[in-house]
Amino acid sequence: MRIENDVKLDFKDVLIRPKRSTLASRNAVDIERAFRFLHTGGQWKGFPLIAANMDVTGTMAIARALGKHGALTALHKHYPAAELAEFFAGADGVHAFYSVGTTAADLEKLAAVRKKAPVRFLCVDVANGYAEKFLDTVKRVRDDNPESAIMAGNVVTGDMTEALILAGADIVKIGIGPGSVCTTRKVTGVGYPQLSAIIECADAAHGLKGQVCADGGCAAPGDVAKAYGAGADFVMLGGMLAGHDECAGEIRYEEREGKKVPVAMTFYGMSSEMAMKKHSGGVAHYRAAEGKSVETPYRGPVDNTMAEIMGGVRSMMTYIGATQLKEVPKRTTFVRVTAQTNDVFGA
Repeated sequence: MRIENDVKLDFKDVLIRPKRSTLASRNAVDIERAFRFLHTGGQWKGFPLIAANMDVTGTMAIARALGKHGALTALHKHYPAAELAEFFAGADGVHAFYSVGTTAADLEKLAAVRKKAPVRFLCVDVANGYAEKFLDTVKRVRDDNPESAIMAGNVVTGDMTEALILAGADIVKIGIGPGSVCTTRKVTGVGYPQLSAIIECADAAHGLKGQVCADGGCAAPGDVAKAYGAGADFVMLGGMLAGHDECAGEIRYEEREGKKVPVAMTFYGMSSEMAMKKHSGGVAHYRAAEGKSVETPYRGPVDNTMAEIMGGVRSMMTYIGATQLKEVPKRTTFVRVTAQTNDVFGA
């Protein structure tokens, strides 16, 4: 047993310090980024935000809506193969990740879809990215899909970030336990404060010319801004994108003035009892549920929330004088607001 005494921080522990700027308007900033992926040499340009591959938010409807904003969606892996093949063969397929697990059935399904349609982005997704089997799966998926950009995770430390990139991942997904409907930290005691995880893993990835995706912990547009400031190349959202028309959650209605009005929508983690009952018949006897089910307010079209998120990022950039999104980490100084309120440090 050992204890690390270095300070580790979450989004709530910091604010971004403003700096003098010559920017006169939010219209003067560019929130798009262009990336070249390490293993494929392929390029992508857009607003680097990804809807999480949960079956409530990782829907084809969300992918179509976010694609209009230049953002991406990681589709959940429970769509039938034929439906996935049809989607990826269409125009909206370029805005989505195909999500795949580590089982033989998952890999066979991916191969079947690939025979019928091109898949530009792959998300190799497990809760625990530290298993040797996961690393082996990433290597196999890279060998079998040389033209696809691969995002893999989840991990929270620099050593595994490097290992995944060397195994074939272009983007490493960062986060264990920070999600709003994830209970891993409470159930297992395992986790890592998300802001520090992003800073450390981004440093490791960028040294190898890879990218990182901050997955979890963002509850407001300001958290998305902090993630970019910490060095995240992409930010993945679940709870912030739940509750919209394009989501797949069950809607609860209330009677108001003689009309049924939508007021809330079900949202749950993919390791929750609800998700495992839906997709696996229940929680296996050898494991515990590591997610929960909640009701999130009904929010209407996801376009409204995307406008808030993108507007928040633009405003942050004007506060620190960053003309382009790629400049944000270099322009960011985080101010500690918990425990030692006078500490100031650069990302």
